[in-house]
Amino acid sequence: MRPRAAALASAAALVLAATAIGAAPGTSPPLPDRMADTGGGTQLITAQAVRTGSTTGTVTWWDRRGGRWVKSGSAAARFGAKGLTEGGSRKQGTNTTPTGLFRLPYAFGIKAAPPGTDYPYRRVTKNSWWCQDNDSRSYNRWTQPRPADCRAAESEHLITYDTQYAHALLIGFNYDRPVRGRGAGIFLHVNGRGATAGCVSVSGDAMRRILRWAEPDRRPHMAIGTQSGATAITRY
Repeated sequence: MRPRAAALASAAALVLAATAIGAAPGTSPPLPDRMADTGGGTQLITAQAVRTGSTTGTVTWWDRRGGRWVKSGSAAARFGAKGLTEGGSRKQGTNTTPTGLFRLPYAFGIKAAPPGTDYPYRRVTKNSWWCQDNDSRSYNRWTQPRPADCRAAESEHLITYDTQYAHALLIGFNYDRPVRGRGAGIFLHVNGRGATAGCVSVSGDAMRRILRWAEPDRRPHMAIGTQSGATAITRY
């Protein structure tokens, strides 16, 4: 085959390959298609930062339709004041956002659920606490009221965060089998004044859009990571 003919054949093969995976020629597949795991559902939220030292990035929510991942929305995001760190080795109190792939057990908020919300939603009251006391049997759990073995100084009184917890989603980090000292109370919530203490935050409008979008029957998960390196979001 002549060199020009070979080049044309190679270009045609690249076009066919891109078409086969649902990507336009010259573009990479959607982020979820490049991930090791998306949780097995048909909805996914990705929270991606440039590097582990970043305190800002992008949250994107995706739907799987017709065998393809399609972006349904995105928003600017904030991460921990000390950046991001591998979830499996994170230490409590480090102001870092854990990386990994997590389920989203339920939503909650000081305000009523946005109209159109189908996701399980708990309303915050003056008796609602999130226990972060490593010595408590209620570690990394919503408690109402706060149990005697969960010190107030080691917990969050949810109603006092009227801006951040107007609407929120629980990120299932260290939740199913809590490891003491790894961290508690990691949420996707509304932006406060700046970087978070380890959560992921977005604007109030974006948070409401996400809650209206999320469908429990479609088993949405959330992946948090960086663009590359050991904590690359594509590794999860």
